[in-house]
Amino acid sequence: MAKMNFGPYSFESSREDKLFFPDRGITKGDVVDYYARIAEYMIPHLKDRPLTLHRFPDGIDKDGFIQQQAEDYFPKWLTTVTVPKEGGRITHAVADKRAALAYLANQAVIIFHAWLSRKDRIKSPDWIVFDLDPPEGGDFDSVRRAAFAVRDLVEELGLAAYVKTSGSKGLHVISPVRRNQEFEDTRAFAGNVARFLAEREPEQYTTEQRKKKRKGRVFLDTVRNSYGHTMVAPYSLRALPGAPVAAPLEWDEVGDSSLTPDRYTLSNIFRRLSQKEDPWKGMNRRARDLSGPREKLEELLS
Repeated sequence: MAKMNFGPYSFESSREDKLFFPDRGITKGDVVDYYARIAEYMIPHLKDRPLTLHRFPDGIDKDGFIQQQAEDYFPKWLTTVTVPKEGGRITHAVADKRAALAYLANQAVIIFHAWLSRKDRIKSPDWIVFDLDPPEGGDFDSVRRAAFAVRDLVEELGLAAYVKTSGSKGLHVISPVRRNQEFEDTRAFAGNVARFLAEREPEQYTTEQRKKKRKGRVFLDTVRNSYGHTMVAPYSLRALPGAPVAAPLEWDEVGDSSLTPDRYTLSNIFRRLSQKEDPWKGMNRRARDLSGPREKLEELLS
């Protein structure tokens, strides 16, 4: 064991030589170091958001497990938030400091899933998310086109649009919104955006949940815009070979035909950030009220 110090916060690390990504020789210690280094970019997007933790104690080649409830043994300095759930309440970890990300990584958390709302207004999201899944066979060019289609429509409606790789198969398009509506409102709006696009280009896009009915089309998934649901956090690792990162992008990168959803990894993300600042920096300053965009969308649908 070794003591890790982050100013007034510290913890004992363990099993740092445990292989987490065997294909690349990436150890648990490397993952802890990654989250300590990426914290300056990641924390602004995670601050005050409940987290769902995906832990892999034996590395990605073994089954991991999802954890929502913060453990009693977590250090007292690690922020938590208790929120309502069906049938009771649950306490989630919150990563609002560098030490928190490093500590949770030392608990074998590889994937961080973030809520779309923050702890002071837990039922009022400030992100709307469009999860774009490729058709069967993985045609990523169609996902890139879908991302531009979503961006163009939400910008026409008066909202800002940001994008990131999922680190797995697709792309996520995110619109920051003001926190004056609840999840049922943002979910209905996102669903109508997806429905409009699917009806306008039915051969390209679908909102069909069942895979066998998608028939080679990009799935415009908006179900994450629900209370208690999450999105893979920006700059989170994914538990896949190569240690890919869910990386925020500039829109011109989406136009690059060589883009893949796993382009950025633990091994190259810092080189990218040394050349470009975080594309999501200050995104919440562009949050807009949803009432005007909702009216414009209803006109389009009618």
